[in-house]
Amino acid sequence: MNPQALIELCKNSTVWIQTHNFPDPDAIASAFGLQKLLAQFGIASRLCHEGNIDKLSSLKLLSLCHITMDSYSDICKEMKETDKILLVDCQKNNGNTTDFIGDEVAAIDHHPTFTKVTYQYSDLRITGACASLIADYYRTLGATMDAETATALLYGIRMDTLQLSRGVTEFDVEMYAYLFRYSDQQLLKELETNNMEFADLQAYGNAIEHIRCYGTVCFSYLDFVCPDALVATLGDFLLALAEIEVVVIYAKRSGGYKFSLRSEREDVHVGELAHEALKEWGNGGGHAMMAGGFAEEEKLPGERAYLFDLVQEQFIRVLKERWPQVV
Repeated sequence: MNPQALIELCKNSTVWIQTHNFPDPDAIASAFGLQKLLAQFGIASRLCHEGNIDKLSSLKLLSLCHITMDSYSDICKEMKETDKILLVDCQKNNGNTTDFIGDEVAAIDHHPTFTKVTYQYSDLRITGACASLIADYYRTLGATMDAETATALLYGIRMDTLQLSRGVTEFDVEMYAYLFRYSDQQLLKELETNNMEFADLQAYGNAIEHIRCYGTVCFSYLDFVCPDALVATLGDFLLALAEIEVVVIYAKRSGGYKFSLRSEREDVHVGELAHEALKEWGNGGGHAMMAGGFAEEEKLPGERAYLFDLVQEQFIRVLKERWPQVV
């Protein structure tokens, strides 16, 4: 990791910072932190993404930290093939990362990768949050950090690690302590309170209604379109059940179905589970304890009325092959 090399790569260029589709607080905070860092070296950049940002926690982060992100549909006519794209909290060839017209010259990501891609600059470290990597850039370069940026990055770490309780590494804790001294605790409190809307209750009720358990593996789904971030939140909610150790939940989305997986077993890697179970229908991947994926409508066999049965059979099959001790 050499952030100075990234600075040199971006000089005298049109730079876009792209997050994964439907960006969550960690992706938004990481992109914002990198944008502010580049600005200190005279490099202007713009943040961009694909998909709606409709989760309250993400919207509050954008508003309270004065972050501007452009949807690809709004800027696709501006972007040129020679423009440089820095991928943050994502990588090329992942199902949650749309291929924009620019040149993806760099990737900064904390997720495991199943497809090898060569970049001019890459920083791919397995950590609890991508925001930790961006915080490390400030520390390494000795760059100044305002309270708004520090708080956004701190919030990104807290959200992606479930308040330092999920997938957290010693490095995340180190970066958390580094950011804490510069952060605005009142702003952090505003970000973390009142992050559920009344409409979210319908999703919780729907997920509870459709629960099926196979041993300690829990399956559920939502029979309506639901924000990606809320599907992930529901995965965490179901994993909190005392009887459950692995969760697979999905919801309808344009063109297919969004999946979220959770595990609290050290011997079950849900990133690998998502990749293997969804590779014929779309794609999947992620960390050992949390992962996601997407199944394309046109690739799914059988009638949609029996989709839940099909999903359960597919994931149980992979679990029996790879982790028979669970089922």
